[in-house]
Amino acid sequence: MIHTIAIDDEPLALNLVTGYIQKTPFLRFEGGFDNPLSAMEYYENNPVDLVFLDIQMPDLLGTDFARMLLNGPKVIFATAFQKFAIEGFKLEAVDYLLKPFGYEEFLTAALKARKLIELESLKANSVETNEKFLFIKSEYKIRRINFADILYIEGMKDYVKIYLKNESSPVLSINSLKTLEAKLPVSDFMRVHRSYIVNLNWIETIERFRIVFGNVYIPVSDQYKDVFQKFLNENFL
Repeated sequence: MIHTIAIDDEPLALNLVTGYIQKTPFLRFEGGFDNPLSAMEYYENNPVDLVFLDIQMPDLLGTDFARMLLNGPKVIFATAFQKFAIEGFKLEAVDYLLKPFGYEEFLTAALKARKLIELESLKANSVETNEKFLFIKSEYKIRRINFADILYIEGMKDYVKIYLKNESSPVLSINSLKTLEAKLPVSDFMRVHRSYIVNLNWIETIERFRIVFGNVYIPVSDQYKDVFQKFLNENFL
């Protein structure tokens, strides 16, 4: 299933695209948003593979929003303005739907997106994942970060802080927590809060669903409590 959202400030247009998504078997409708800012908050904390995106919106143009999607999902622009078509394709949009459009045009665009997503998935699965380290840009340098040295990672608005064993200061990098999470081995790391990922191997103390690293107390939010409790149960004596 392709996790799909729609963004449009016009209620009728948003309802139309939402209905099209819901009737398409290979698309999973995850949400409809009337502005890009609320959509960005959702995107940063949830899987999104495909976005149907209006362009002419009052708070933020859809084209500007598309530029903000780091390692982002596929984008299909849906707009009443043909003048944005060239810019849309420069942003490597899958397709450009000109309003008003019917379900046949919608489905053709969605099928193109599915094909691209499937090809990228096959390519990604054909490459063995490195589960020991990654290279990351930090302060005009490229640093090797060994997964075994990571205590926890804190996500800020536009960057992340990576806290390492035996280092007093975190490594800063312009990245999203979601992007970094996708690179980490799931057997060793767990997201426990919208702003935190922890290395399960370094957890020594837990107090009232707060993970203690020295003087730092990392809360386990309600969204992640069930998964974290399962981890505890599996390793509890």
